[in-house]
Amino acid sequence: MRIYISADMEGVTGLVDADDVQPGGRDYERGRLMMAQDVNAAVRGAVAAGATDITVNDAHGPMRNILPEALHPAARLIRGKPKHMGMLEGLLPEHDAMVCVGYHSRAGAVGVLSHSFMGHEIEDMWLDGRPVGEIGLAHATAAAIGVPVTVLTGDDCACEEMTEWDASVTTVVVKRARDRFSADLYPTEEAQGAIEEAVATSLSTRRTPSAVPSGPSTLAVRWQSASVASTLLGIPGVTSKDTRIVQAQGNLPALSRLFGVWMRVAASLTNQPPYC
Repeated sequence: MRIYISADMEGVTGLVDADDVQPGGRDYERGRLMMAQDVNAAVRGAVAAGATDITVNDAHGPMRNILPEALHPAARLIRGKPKHMGMLEGLLPEHDAMVCVGYHSRAGAVGVLSHSFMGHEIEDMWLDGRPVGEIGLAHATAAAIGVPVTVLTGDDCACEEMTEWDASVTTVVVKRARDRFSADLYPTEEAQGAIEEAVATSLSTRRTPSAVPSGPSTLAVRWQSASVASTLLGIPGVTSKDTRIVQAQGNLPALSRLFGVWMRVAASLTNQPPYC
């Protein structure tokens, strides 16, 4: 059994603030250790379920958060950037299941460290008219590749967002949001034990990925900066809905990869910190 783990950081056990998840933050070194521990709990669960091949993609920020020596020896790590498929780099049709560790809710939600990919630079996103963030786009892209998402871990808001997309996905709440930078924390051993148990149990039941739209999908993004939107209009196939919303049509996962190009263009124009 081949398992793919996409590991973000904002939804990791115990983390609540930008200083926990950004390199140079006063608690970042502790945060990256907690990230590795949540991932290792998922790896242990996968091993218990019979996984013989486990890939972990470090999917947060600089994508160099997990120290290789801190990762469970049963897993292989994809680390660094650029990555053409970003948070899903290395996901293949041959994978039997995908696990999302440490995910967070989309921009505008009250969830801990909520945002959509680029902090305040992205104000809203829609996939086929449906509000979407990192959870929804990852789920839809994985389905297009042919891999079911089986488990997601994060705060209660992230877990609720996942359930709205696909109620069959097992969710593990590791903290409950009080606001964007505060939460009621579950004890570390309890939370990581729940991750391990959920992964082991979920992977023991085979699932098929959600249905993929037969035609092209439409991805629309409202940017904080009109200059980002106007610059993106130079990319073939990108159209505008107003001065800050651009959209494009295409089949997933190619559309997801195109969005990664949009983010690289936006980063070159803004250079803003992600949690302002």
